[in-house]
Amino acid sequence: MTHPFTGGCACGAVRYAISDEPIFANHCQCRDCQHVSGTAHGSYMTFPSRAAVTLEGQARQWDIAADSGNTKTHAFCGTCGAPVYLTFKAMPDLFTIHAASLDDPARFQPQAITYAVRAHDWDPLDPALPRFETMPTG
Repeated sequence: MTHPFTGGCACGAVRYAISDEPIFANHCQCRDCQHVSGTAHGSYMTFPSRAAVTLEGQARQWDIAADSGNTKTHAFCGTCGAPVYLTFKAMPDLFTIHAASLDDPARFQPQAITYAVRAHDWDPLDPALPRFETMPTG
């Protein structure tokens, strides 16, 4: 890796730096991601090790049950409200960022579309990307 992935919230109160490479980058069309993003999908990068993540600032968090039934924790800035990252109780080592929170959003290179079963016609995504009705398991 040439340099860490850095980013944070809109006002800068919550920041991260990640010294790993992502293991997955996706657009998710589940209803939860629609609600959090305020549009028809969320875009994410998932990293393999929370130990490779440096966080600054205090994010507020709330838990939900994901479509899988597992607990997903959303972290957002308590000042500006911008979503920054997610963690998963069933996979505690993973760390997932909102792609729009990157200092350099061009570093986001989506590999797939997940929860395509929840897609809306008014939000077409790249037809060349593999689409999964839910979350791929392998």
